[in-house]
Amino acid sequence: MRIVSLLPSATEIVCELGLGDALVGVTHECDYPAFVTALPKVTRTLIPHDAISREIDALVRERLQTQRALYTLDLPTLERLKPDLIVTQALCDVCAVAEAEVTAAACTLPGRPRVVNLEPTSLGDVFDTLHLVADAAGVPARADLAVAALRERIGTVAKRSEQVTARPRVVVLEWLDPPFSCGHWTPELVRLAGGNEVLGVSGGPSRTLAWADVVAAQPDVLLVACCGFSLERTLVDLPALRDCPGWEALPAVRSGRVYVTDGNAYFSRPGPRLVDSAEIVAHALHPSLHPLPAGVPAARRLTREEIENVRPVTV
Repeated sequence: MRIVSLLPSATEIVCELGLGDALVGVTHECDYPAFVTALPKVTRTLIPHDAISREIDALVRERLQTQRALYTLDLPTLERLKPDLIVTQALCDVCAVAEAEVTAAACTLPGRPRVVNLEPTSLGDVFDTLHLVADAAGVPARADLAVAALRERIGTVAKRSEQVTARPRVVVLEWLDPPFSCGHWTPELVRLAGGNEVLGVSGGPSRTLAWADVVAAQPDVLLVACCGFSLERTLVDLPALRDCPGWEALPAVRSGRVYVTDGNAYFSRPGPRLVDSAEIVAHALHPSLHPLPAGVPAARRLTREEIENVRPVTV
């Protein structure tokens, strides 16, 4: 079996199933587990490396209108790799190679590889994608074991959260300029962690917000998990929050409960590490109730003074 992954979450799913040795090609964004960074890259991005957040947002909106993806296939490399199985997605129109391009490419490749599309919108859907990939790779029993272990961890978080008597109002922002609500699985993760996400819709897409929407929500906790951004890259955009009307009056700011995390590695990546994401937000919301498991990074908690004094850094 020769597998090509066309999105980072699929790469993590393949590896979670013990199929890392079968991976022969990945995307330019695949970075976990670490060994995959040495594999051939079969995609490239059309986003300028030095684009600021608002420019990226404008480019995404343009691509949505023209139905063109922000990523494209490296066909010569894909042909050379001769995959038996290609794992891609049809959930987001701009965050991976377009489904039509993948399908067309597969029809021209030797052996006509099977194409598996992943479209999860909830945590349960993500677990189902492990079964889908395992079945396509001919190892269905491996998904049973992997999913059972992930569900056990989620169950531990949910059981502890039953002790929560006052759930904080939470806003998770997936982008800052302009602000975006969270969506899909993230409100569910917050609920499992013992919070109440007040702007995101479970199972639905993220949406553009006015800053007034965030102020009106009056979150007790604000978690910034920018889609596709590392924690360090997210910190570059944080100074813009200082100029947002009503920022200093937010309950989350007044109490120093503003957190930043690696949205690219966790909350935006629908693979096994969504369980880590639940543990991250649970620890942020209720640290005395939810100890952070070994190897899972804590969200970075910022005080109001830290945000006011933060300066852009070079990435």
